[in-house]
Amino acid sequence: MPPLSERPLATSDFAFDLPEALIAQSPARPRDSARLLRIGAAREDLSVRDLPALLGPGDLMVVNDTRVIPARLRARRGEARVEIMLNRAEADGTWHALVRNARRLRAGDVLSIEGAPELAPRVVDAPEGGAVRLDFGPDGAALAAALERAGEIPLPPYIARPEGPRPEDREDYQPIFARVPGAVAAPTASLHFTPALLEALQARGVGRTTLTLHVGAGTFLPLRGEDPRAQRLHAEWGEVTERAARAINETRARGGRVVAIGTTALRLLETATGSDNITRPFRGLTDIFLLPGHRFHGADLLLTNFHLPRSTLFMLVCAFGGTERMRAAYAHAVGAGYRFYSYGDACLIDRNDAEAAPGGAGAGA
Repeated sequence: MPPLSERPLATSDFAFDLPEALIAQSPARPRDSARLLRIGAAREDLSVRDLPALLGPGDLMVVNDTRVIPARLRARRGEARVEIMLNRAEADGTWHALVRNARRLRAGDVLSIEGAPELAPRVVDAPEGGAVRLDFGPDGAALAAALERAGEIPLPPYIARPEGPRPEDREDYQPIFARVPGAVAAPTASLHFTPALLEALQARGVGRTTLTLHVGAGTFLPLRGEDPRAQRLHAEWGEVTERAARAINETRARGGRVVAIGTTALRLLETATGSDNITRPFRGLTDIFLLPGHRFHGADLLLTNFHLPRSTLFMLVCAFGGTERMRAAYAHAVGAGYRFYSYGDACLIDRNDAEAAPGGAGAGA
């Protein structure tokens, strides 16, 4: 088979064997005791607690301060039962949602939410591809309170909870940086941080700034077909403030490294950063899809968890770290018993521009 660089990308290029026993069902305790695989010109097996020694004075961590909401709801339309996964708030106050059994719904239907029947959302338009827009009314505070009472934390399907999320999942699946409600999936690289680790990083002279990307339900959807470039991602709402953009640009100007904490932070950095390496304030939707060939401008290092085979996120880390390097690193991680996915271990990856096309960009950029 020709090398990847000499032929079109295929979804199967990003397949690998993963024993089910390596899929983490609960986080390391304490969180910063998780293992860390350092991936650069060489590999090194470390701990998340080693992060301060891997970063230096003048480096800047960019973290996602989105907060996971209890976005999974169970509802009825008459006798028909449906499951709703809120995806994102729209500018007009409605919610884009993914619905199981969406074919049972019609525009104008009013749903009854189990545990919060007073919500009574209206289906705004006909379902399309399993997605609908729902109007919960103008009272956002009432919706937030009802979600806390009736909603479930939307754990990924690979975390087995046959009876539903456990009480501790509400805290376990919420990063230490969580501040702005709106995500339906956690930016899981941030799950590794503890107050003690943040104190050690601050003492080391490592800076920190925040951006917001509300991770949507589309992060759980499988890729369909063998051509990754034919895929489209669900748009997600994000914001890079003027203050954050200034901190990032000042870090670059003085020779510090920009460290994206998670793929969500990296995706928004790439959305807001031009080919001139300048990060600009941004507020709106992004559907950027980062594939091998993309030339990165937003970050120098990426801290992230280990991702699913054949997934958009494994494609992203291959784009950032180099496909062959990342495939070898993942093979090492499997052999060494690293824990995978949301509650699993982490890796710190050096950017590798060897595969990047001049001016290359990801699909959806």
